[in-house]
Order: sequence, then C-alpha cells, then structure tokens
Amino acid sequence: MKKTLLSTLLFAFAFVANAQNCSEIFISEYTEGGNNNKAIEIYNPTNSPISLNSNYRLVRYNNGTSAVAGEANSQAMVNLGNVTIPAHDVWVVVIEKLDPSQPCPGQECMVDLELQALADTFMCPDYNVSYAMYFNGNDAISIQKFNGTSWNYVDIFGMMGDAAMVTGQAWSDVFPYDGTIGTWWTKDHTLLRKSSVQQGVNSNPTPVFNVTMEWDSLPNEDWSNLGIHNCLCNDVFVDETNRPIEVSVYPNPSTNGQLLIKAEENIQSIEMFDLLGQRIPVRAKNTNSRFVEINAENKSAGVYVLKVNFDQKRSSTIRVTIG
Repeated sequence: MKKTLLSTLLFAFAFVANAQNCSEIFISEYTEGGNNNKAIEIYNPTNSPISLNSNYRLVRYNNGTSAVAGEANSQAMVNLGNVTIPAHDVWVVVIEKLDPSQPCPGQECMVDLELQALADTFMCPDYNVSYAMYFNGNDAISIQKFNGTSWNYVDIFGMMGDAAMVTGQAWSDVFPYDGTIGTWWTKDHTLLRKSSVQQGVNSNPTPVFNVTMEWDSLPNEDWSNLGIHNCLCNDVFVDETNRPIEVSVYPNPSTNGQLLIKAEENIQSIEMFDLLGQRIPVRAKNTNSRFVEINAENKSAGVYVLKVNFDQKRSSTIRVTIG
C-alpha cells in the first residue's frame, strides 16, 4: 500500500527549490531612527566577492509612490558606486549628514557618531540631488541591477504604490499591515532580515506588505547587529564547490507534517530549521535514496526550511509550510 502511494505521489511534485538562493545581494538591515539616523546594510550571500561596478542603484518610493513614478524621478535614486562586497560580508550605507554645527532636529542634523562609525560609505548629502537615503517609515525601497538594457529588481523593502502610505506613517505587524492597527515597524525601528532569508524580493509584494514575514524588529537605534549579518547562506546551506541540486517536496503545504522529498541524487540526510535558523528535530525514512519521507507531525504550524544533504558535503534547501 505504501509503495503504491509513494509511486502516485511522485507524479504530483510541484514545489522546486529556487536555484537563485544565495546568489545575489539583498538588504540585510534597515535603520530608520530619529532625525537623520538612517542606514541600509547590503549583504553578499555568495561564495565570491561581488563588484557593484556602478551597475546597482538604490531607489526610494516616498509616501506610496508607484514603481513607474518612482523610477521616472532621478532624484529618488542613487547609484551604489564602484565597490566590492566580499563573500558573506556586508556593506553599510549611511546618509551623509556629518556637520556637527547643524541644528537638531532639522534636515541637515548630524548622524549620531556611533552610527557614523559603523558606516562603510556615506551617500546623498544633498536632498535636491538625491533623496534616496532620506526614507521614512512609509517609503518603499528597492535595489536594482542593470542588465545591459534595463534595470531589474534585486530586492524590495515595503510595497511600491501602497495607497495607505500616502497618508499613513508606517507598515505595522497586524493585518492589513498598513499602520492602522498593530505596532509600527518601519518607523523609528531597526529591522534585521531573518537569517533564513537567502534572496531578495524581486517583485512588488502586493496586495499587502507583511513586514513580519522576513524581518525581525529591534528597538529604535539599536545598531548592535549593523556590520555583521547572520545568514544561513554563510555556512549552513551554501555548497562551496558545486551547483545546487534540484529538490522537490509534496505535499506543500502539509496539513499533517508528513512530507515526501524528491531529489536528483541520493539523499544522505535531511535537517529542518525554523525561520529564526534554529534546528528542529525531524525523523527521516529511506535515506540514501532519491525519495525520502519525513515526519514532522508534532511541529507547530508555520513555515520551515529543509536542508537536504548529499554526498561530498553538497546540500540544497527548500521552504515548506506545515498546518
């Protein structure tokens, strides 16, 4: 009976691991503090240095501005310059407000010395040239890469064209996440990308931006993590020498925690992590084959990450939903 069921399920695999994981830069930390204490941390999740070569730009979509409107305004963007981000390292951009003689509060108010010390570079000294780094809690932000003919989204923070942000002040942690209920997260907060996130958001997250899905909230002007990013790309899920191996899972979502894993090569073991990067015990059957069943029936409902291990220290990952 089980063999018959297994054979039937093999024809129904629908969810395949995304080969783009850990392959492109993304925003790993967001700081929107008091006055001009604003910073963006950009993380390189790959095994090689990434040279930006002036082919990347940061774009701000202020107060509910749509993608089309924001990208038509040169003042809303800034080129990220000709710099190289080492493998599994970060690059911290801070707004260039460095004059201690300027009054606070005020548009020219100096960035706190502690935040200045954490910066790798300063950008946007003149609002009239570029206001990309003058973001507030109701502004979306994107990183884009030029492919030779057009600009493609590498990562998006917030939601472009969110009408609620025209008059609203921030995205919050309770549906509809538009700041009308719940706690504001994108205003007067530092946000840290969850360690399980391995790639940026490359399409506008409509109809709502649920900031809690990929971000953890830190207190206002908590910069204790700025300059270092803990990511599963660093050493848990990255294959140092080989391409990712395609992995599929069924059913996904799973109502009872029982999952069938299919891979191109024999599976040696399977590990499970929650979205905080904590290891979750899991039982696996039929390892050392291309088809492995796992039982996670006692796990709480939610999203988890499976690390599927192969020989020669190779591995691939895939997200699964239980409940």
